[in-house]
Amino acid sequence: MGKPLPADYNTTETRSMLLNIGPSHPAMHGVIRIIAELDGETVTNIDTEIGYLHRAFEKSCEQGQYNVALPYSDRLNYVSPLISNVGYCLSVERLLGIDTTDRCKYIRVIMCEISRITDHLTCVGASSMELGAFTVFLYMIKAREWFWELVESVTGARLTISYARVGGLKADLPADFAEKTLHAIAETRKVLKEVEGLLNSNRIFYDRMKDTGVISKEDALSYGITGPFLRSTGVDLDVRRYAPSLVYDRLNFDIPVGEHGDNLDRYYVRMEEMQQSMRIIEQALRDIPAGEVTVDLAGQSVKAYQMVDDAKMGLTRGMKQVAVVADPTLEGSSGAQHANVYSANKLVALPKKEDTYGNIEGLMNHFKLVMHGHGIRPVKGEAYVPVEGANGELGFFVVSDGTDKPYRVRVRPPCFAIMSALHKCLVGDQVADIIPTFGSVNMIAGELDR
Repeated sequence: MGKPLPADYNTTETRSMLLNIGPSHPAMHGVIRIIAELDGETVTNIDTEIGYLHRAFEKSCEQGQYNVALPYSDRLNYVSPLISNVGYCLSVERLLGIDTTDRCKYIRVIMCEISRITDHLTCVGASSMELGAFTVFLYMIKAREWFWELVESVTGARLTISYARVGGLKADLPADFAEKTLHAIAETRKVLKEVEGLLNSNRIFYDRMKDTGVISKEDALSYGITGPFLRSTGVDLDVRRYAPSLVYDRLNFDIPVGEHGDNLDRYYVRMEEMQQSMRIIEQALRDIPAGEVTVDLAGQSVKAYQMVDDAKMGLTRGMKQVAVVADPTLEGSSGAQHANVYSANKLVALPKKEDTYGNIEGLMNHFKLVMHGHGIRPVKGEAYVPVEGANGELGFFVVSDGTDKPYRVRVRPPCFAIMSALHKCLVGDQVADIIPTFGSVNMIAGELDR
């Protein structure tokens, strides 16, 4: 027989254990630290530290001109940067009181929905991999590659794209963009069907996702949560439907909602949102207007450097009627497409390259827009425009003091509200449930901690 129990055994003090998860834990992505208080395997309390990727986005935006902030916005949600680009530009355009061309609006919608798909593919793929479903991760990344190739063909980059401009876009769509996009959509639908076959009836995946990370509808609303995380509780709130910008009010799409507010419902919502985004892209490609097409009356062209060399020698006869070939860095950025995707307001829009390099008026216009002390100068005022980011409402609040730099830029990141309510989802769950729940947040640190 073993030793007898001490007389005060039933009154022995018990203490909880503190466990650090992250920031070096692979599921925390190197940027989040969760201090979990445990009673055995049960989480009784958590403290979340988010301050591992702070880059002073807002203050940086206030140091330069309005268009200078666009590359910074790429680094917010670097999985779907096009949405951040467009959201910032919409706020500045509201300050200026200007509107963009219809073709520009359709292109912005198409590129934003492509970004939403790439974001959800990454979220579902990475979260599945963290639960052991590595095949799903490979399938999702394969599909994401098709859409990144589309983004690269339009913007010249894959992540840090800097594609939008205040008043328009950097370039029009390439000639074969629609065909390639429809092919990518068809192939991605096959991939999503394969993934559903791998996950939806998988007992391990289902049991680890069902009834874990639960948050009530009331708690989600009180914390200001939006996006798929909120819609998993049954609230059909989507900025694209209730505060539509661009041409979302002309397009038909459904808002997927869950019922239980758990990790499984968030997975279902994101999978269906990808289907709806592809539906939106197909409609936008069908309805997009051709826009204006400009042609050279003389039918001539000349390299910009040749024009400069000739002008130095005084050989300017007939130069006014010559179209300049400015060697655009991207297909679609030449002057023939400039009017399709950019505002005609010279106080806002950079001139096309041909004018900048080919005539003094274009050069002066460009100079006035990029030099410090000049540039875009909205009247004094403030504007806030929300857009539906991949994780919820993403809004930019911009204040103008009448100069060429924003007086104040404030970002409303969707991840911040979710992270502030993370304890509501984790307390009462097991240690193993922390990983799928944090994965379903789809936290992007660049957007969360600015």
